[in-house]
Amino acid sequence: MENATLMDEYGYVKDGKVFLKGYLGNPDRQIGEVKRTEQEAIDYFKNRFNIASGKVEQLEHDVEEAQNKGSYLTKLVQLRKKLLSFDGLGDFIPLLERLDKLETVLEDLIKINQEKNLEIKRALLDETRAVTVIGDDWQGATDLLQEIKSKWIRTGPVDKEYQEEIEGTFQTLLDTFFQQRRDFFSEQNRTIADRIERYTELIAKSDMLVRMYDVEEASRQLRQIRAEWKEVGEIPVKRSAKLYKQFKRSNQRIVDKYNRVKGIVVQTYENPLVTKQREMCREAEQLARSSDIIQASERAKVLLNQWKEIRLPPRVGDKMVAERFRSACDKIFELSYLARVISRKYPAFEIRSPEDQLNIKTREMEWLIKREKADLEVTIASAQNMPPDPEAERQMMGKINIQRRKITMKEKILEEFKAQMK
Repeated sequence: MENATLMDEYGYVKDGKVFLKGYLGNPDRQIGEVKRTEQEAIDYFKNRFNIASGKVEQLEHDVEEAQNKGSYLTKLVQLRKKLLSFDGLGDFIPLLERLDKLETVLEDLIKINQEKNLEIKRALLDETRAVTVIGDDWQGATDLLQEIKSKWIRTGPVDKEYQEEIEGTFQTLLDTFFQQRRDFFSEQNRTIADRIERYTELIAKSDMLVRMYDVEEASRQLRQIRAEWKEVGEIPVKRSAKLYKQFKRSNQRIVDKYNRVKGIVVQTYENPLVTKQREMCREAEQLARSSDIIQASERAKVLLNQWKEIRLPPRVGDKMVAERFRSACDKIFELSYLARVISRKYPAFEIRSPEDQLNIKTREMEWLIKREKADLEVTIASAQNMPPDPEAERQMMGKINIQRRKITMKEKILEEFKAQMK
């Protein structure tokens, strides 16, 4: 400090430069230069010391308020390093001592947390070991392991002494399980592939029997093939259904050939209710071509109610017949509605020429389609603005589907009208 021109308790000015006095064995250190006057320089760096003091106070406050206090240890270490090189004039020793004291508190908390974390992770290891030997429920075991892994990740670190061992053990358990799972499914896929190949072979054998001259021998071999089919084993449902359909079709060709050679007439059985539906469908399709469409619509209503009263067992009904019936009724009702509109707007419609009548039908149907589409847009907009309500949404979707079906039928009828005009 020789030749110092201005002295302070914690620093001095020398040769136009500001120095901080050494502390804790550190030498004096230049922290700045005199810009205007020496006193102003001293005052400036004293004020800067308040910044350092404020950072320590802020860290203490943050730690006090924080739930995960241990996460502030790194910030504390960084702040201590900054204080040792901070350009300011003041007593840094009390600040460093406060950091030392806080560091001790944090390290004790971290140690306690690490002990808790070790206890939790050891328990999770026991759970993992139990899950990995639960049997063949691979999906269930995978879901449980994902939950355990999430808990593991959320659990903080353990003491470095145990970190490598416990993390390595957990990863080894996971790796072993997932390798076993891959091996299991690889073997399962091979088994399924072998079974599919076997099913394909049996279909090919069945196909070959159709060309046999001796139908008795073909029938005997078919029984053997059917017995073998039952012993092959399970495969995915979609593939199984496709293969069985091929097999059944092949079998039927052999049976048909046998019956043909033997002169056997097979009486096919159909559920009486299905027969009744077919008759109702034919009647509805005839009504759709009726000249008195208003009267036809009244009969269609009766048929529709009768159809709803029929209760068929699952998978017994003919979906194609049901679709034809529904389409025929829709057409009747749309034509009936069109006829009512025309009778109201054109009182002398019946005495017009067929060409005029067709033009009127076409024009009115185009107008009805346009109006129906506008109504559908309004309904869809209303549905989009509805508050969440599953039951209300279900009803709204039902209404939208009905409107779309009406539009589709109107457009189909319009195409028929235009085709007649050509």
